[in-house]
Amino acid sequence: QVQLSESGGGLVQPGGSLSLSCAASGSIPAFNGMGWYRQAPGKEREMVATITNGRWTNYVDSVKGRFTISRESGWDTVYLQMNNLKPEDTAVYYCTLYALDGTVSYWGQGTQVTVSS
Repeated sequence: QVQLSESGGGLVQPGGSLSLSCAASGSIPAFNGMGWYRQAPGKEREMVATITNGRWTNYVDSVKGRFTISRESGWDTVYLQMNNLKPEDTAVYYCTLYALDGTVSYWGQGTQVTVSS
């Protein structure tokens, strides 16, 4: 059983910053990378950022230049530094673990990020 435990969500004003973290634990199988998705009310879940074991990163266009994904050297913890947050970043953010074929194999429980004045 694999658990992905997220932390760091909360309420922040527009232009502010938040940092999310996610630690994987349990019987972790071989995996290709980790990442973050988000889902806003009434919208589909979307990929926000991905980092592979080779440290290749990918971001949705709307967060490029504002968000940074990183991982600890032990590979089982992933972070998302979010700067210059906008109201449209408001969503539940989910940590993910990617299987070797690139598909999402595990999801965290989600953490709420609210950007509002």
